[in-house]
This record gives sequence, structure tokens and C-alpha cells, in this order.
Amino acid sequence: MLVGLSVIFALSPHTAAATVQAAPQCTPAAVNGSALQGGVVTVSPLAGSRDASPKTQISFLGVPMSELKHVTVLGSYSGAHAGRLRAYSQGDGASFLPAKPFLEGERVTVRAQVHVAGAVHAVIDTFRVERVDRISVTPSPTHAGGSKEAEHYRSRPDLEAPVVAVTASSPAVAPGDVLLAPYGGPGRAGPMILEPDGALLWFDPLAHDVSAANLSVQQWEGKPVLTWWQGDITVHGYGLGEDLVTDGSYTDIARVRAGNGYQADLHEFQLTPAGAALITAYAPIMCNLASVGGAAAGAVTDAVLQEIDVRTGLVMYEWTSLDHVALGESHEPAAYSSPGRPWDFFHLNSIALASDGGLVISGRNTWAVYDLDASSGRILWRLGGRNSSFSEPGAATTAWQHDARELEGGLISIFDNGASPAVHSHSRGLVLRLERQSATAQVVRELTRTPPLISESEGNVQLLPGGDWFVGWGQEPYFSEFAPDGSLLFEAHMPGYERSYRDLREVWSGTPAHGPVFAFQAGAPGGGTVFASWNGASGVASWRVLAGRSPNALRPVAQAPRSGFETPVPLPVRTAGPYLAVQALSSSGAVLRSSATVAKTGLAG
Repeated sequence: MLVGLSVIFALSPHTAAATVQAAPQCTPAAVNGSALQGGVVTVSPLAGSRDASPKTQISFLGVPMSELKHVTVLGSYSGAHAGRLRAYSQGDGASFLPAKPFLEGERVTVRAQVHVAGAVHAVIDTFRVERVDRISVTPSPTHAGGSKEAEHYRSRPDLEAPVVAVTASSPAVAPGDVLLAPYGGPGRAGPMILEPDGALLWFDPLAHDVSAANLSVQQWEGKPVLTWWQGDITVHGYGLGEDLVTDGSYTDIARVRAGNGYQADLHEFQLTPAGAALITAYAPIMCNLASVGGAAAGAVTDAVLQEIDVRTGLVMYEWTSLDHVALGESHEPAAYSSPGRPWDFFHLNSIALASDGGLVISGRNTWAVYDLDASSGRILWRLGGRNSSFSEPGAATTAWQHDARELEGGLISIFDNGASPAVHSHSRGLVLRLERQSATAQVVRELTRTPPLISESEGNVQLLPGGDWFVGWGQEPYFSEFAPDGSLLFEAHMPGYERSYRDLREVWSGTPAHGPVFAFQAGAPGGGTVFASWNGASGVASWRVLAGRSPNALRPVAQAPRSGFETPVPLPVRTAGPYLAVQALSSSGAVLRSSATVAKTGLAG
């Protein structure tokens, strides 16, 4: 559908240029407005906002595309915008995609009609386009370490996964593997899965300038999938990249990218039952910060929540921190910010679906958790911060928190960092009960480590199906599992400079698309050792080695139970050769997959 309008300039080019150079107000006249128009359609950018991207699309969520009529888009500098409507795959809305970007600083007016059940609802959406703060995208530094801080495998010398040391383990741990995504240390960065006892199951080493975060098991089209974020983690504390979805063979089935000119951030990636993805993005923009002790020609990092239609890549809905939260709610000082180091006043670090269909989000730098209305995006209540809807007696107060999740029975779990700078003596997992009638938050459970840790960033708390609690300690490279009574069941850690944004225990079963591999180390005449591995394969119980004088005449010569990621299998003296292959066997002895057949001369070792 093409839409055209005559060109109208609200200002002369000279006046427009002067306006663009001025330090703008970046917050609306009244924060926390509703995106729901006419009671039928949720529209973004939000009417009255001043932080829309120059590359924004206009999102209409809540009605089929066939009910949207007469869409017109006019920029006060750029004039009329032709474009087209594209429907969301769920059939519940559409985005208008302008044929050209908007101009920074201009006012945009969107008009449309929504025809529902014989009634016509007028939509008027007026917003202002942000002035972009073009800061550096310098990646966070990594730290070199000794050779003993990364794993080295003969069959997979490319992996270089960080060493994981298990310091506590119990047979009573919950079912499932441990999922993490280490970065920042001596090993390669990448998504990693550990077996229940801490041994490596799968590692995907990324390029040296790429990091990963937020590895988890989710559901897509009724099947379990692995999801994670990967890209650059910048010195400004957020990520620039994309979100990945892979199936049980570790084959990509979707890549989710942010819309409206942004790049996906590392802090959240949640798939919804309807086939959408909830993601975070960060947008540094110019902003007058004089009212909060910053520079009049200052800059702020706007936190962006987007609901993305995974199948089409369209932005179904966008929520921004500047539209809904006052600058004065931040605990991060604005005085030391600059356009080169924009003020991160909110720092969105988690999104979770609530039982009522809304969203629970966490703003680290406001010390608050927010409950958002599903249709309007308005904040219904705050937990913590300067304007909490609940009183928080004693230990219920949090600071610089992460990973807010709604639990059954009116409970909320939070990873309370307590720093940085330090407000509490240690970080902790925290479970609160929200008493709505008395508007009080009561502590139900605290999860702490002995000796305690103080983690300045990152971290998470996960309630496991059997009642155990799994805690990732974020910047401190530890992860722990606690029984319902608080006793420690499992703990492991990586080298000191490694970190993982979240650590989870999840049930996962993988059968890689690629086959097993092996390396051969020569020993006594005709003998030696085969080192076999199959990166990401679940259910391998033992390894069988085949040998023969030709590739088509192999026979079993040795077998050994699987012993960690890479299993050494000693070969008898004068093993027939020179051709070798390995077979991964199940607990019943069935062949799961065979490797390629390779001559000894072509093997490492």
C-alpha cells in the first residue's frame, strides 16, 4: 500500500538547521502516556514522545491490517512520506514503513483510521525525532591469561573454552545442564553448555572481537530451542548485535534483529508464545540535562524495549524509558556525563512476561522494577526506587538490581547487586512477596554465597521446577545452586576475568548436524591413543574406535566409556591401519553417529 502527501515545510531550512544544533528536550511534556488509541490499537512511537529514531517505522498493534485505512505521514522538515503497510505474521497489526528516513529534530504527524465492527476510530500520532549522539562503539577490553585458564582439546584445538572449576557438587542437584556465555577473559567468548557435573558439553567459539550473552532454552513452534545474543559489548555498558535461535542440531533457524535503526542489545531476548520476541536496545541521543545537574548540551542513553515479529522482522511495539520514567528517578549522577559518555539514566536489563499479559522490567540505574500494562505500555506500579508503589521494610530494599521475574503467588525474584557504587555489603538473590492491599514488599528468601560476593554488574536468580534456586553471580565468575532450605548443592567458577551475564540450569538435548571428530597420538609400534569428541552431543555413553587397511574395511579395535568432553581411547599395539574412525554409542550400544574415516598421516597428534 502506497501513501503519498503533498510536501509541507513547517520551518525554513535555515531555521531547521538552527533547531537541529540546539540541545533539545528529550522527554515528553508528561511522562508515562498511553500508547493505546481509541481503545483498539497500540501505536508507536508514542504520541508526544521526543525520542523517535530517524529510521522508525510506525507500528499499529491490535487490529488486522485490513482494518487500517488512510494512513498519512508528514514530517515538519521532510514533508510527506510515501511508504507501505506490512502485516504482522500473527494477523494482529501492521507497520507503516516510510520510503525514506525522517530528519533529526523534526516533528512527525501520523493520521490513520481504524475500522472495527462498523465503527471508525481516528488515530493521530504526533512525535518528535531524536538528535542522535554518535558515540564510539569501542568494545570492552578482554584480559589475557595463562594457558591453564583455557581448555585445550586435541580433537578440537579451535575451542579454547574457559576452564570451569567445580568446587561443590551433590547428587541432589536439579535435572538439567548449565548454560552460560563467558566473555572478557583468556578463553574464547561464546555460548557454552556444561553437563550437570560441570563438564563441557558444547561450546561455540566466536571471533575474537565478538561476545555472547544470555544463553537459554526456550520454545519455538512447540519445540525446545537454544537462544542467545551475540555481537560487540561496548565500553558504554550495552551490546550491539543480534539474537539467534538454533534447533537441537545447533542449526540456525532464526536471527532476530532490532528495528527502527537500532541494534539488539545483550540484556534480554524472550520469545513469546505468539511468535514474537521481546528484546532490548540502547539509543544514545542528545538531551538537555540541566534540570538534573547535567550539561545543557548533554546526551542520554535511552533504553528501548521492542516487540519484534520474528517471522517478518517488523517492530510490533516499542517502549522507551524516556517516554515513561522521569530523569529525576535515576540514581546515576548526570554531572559527569558528556556527549562522548552519555548519561545511562535507566539501564533496562530484564524483561519478563507477567501472568496478566503485561511485562515486568528492571531499570538498574533507577533501582526499580516496573509493571507495564499490556496494551498501553503505561507503568502500573513500581517496586523500589525513588517512587516505589510499595513500602520496603529493612532488607527488602534493592540497589542496582538485575533479572526481575514474576513467580507464582505474588512473588518477585530479583538479583540484588547492591553495587556499584556499593550500597549493600554483598550481592544476593532476593525473593519478595508483594502485598497489594497493604502496599508492602516482604522478604521471603535471601540467597547469599559464603564467603559473600559483591558483583557490580550482571547476575540472575532462577527458580528451578523442583524448588531449587540457581544463581549466576554476574561480574563475579561464579554460579551456584541452592536447595529449598538454602543449603549449597552445586558451585563452580571460571577464571577471574571471565564473566557471564546470566547462568541458568536448563534441560537440553542436542544432536549436532556435524559428526564426531577425533585426533590420534602415536604410541607403541602400531598403537597409540585416539581422542574422540562430539561438540554438543547429548546421550553419548561410550566411544568405539574402528581401524583398517582401507577406508572400506574397518573393524572395531577398542572401546571406552565417555569421560568428559574429550575421551581418550587407548589402542592395542599393532592396531591394523592406517585408517581410523570413531563411533559415538548410546547407553544401549546403538551407534549415534560415526566420524569421517581418516588416515593416520592426516590426523593431528
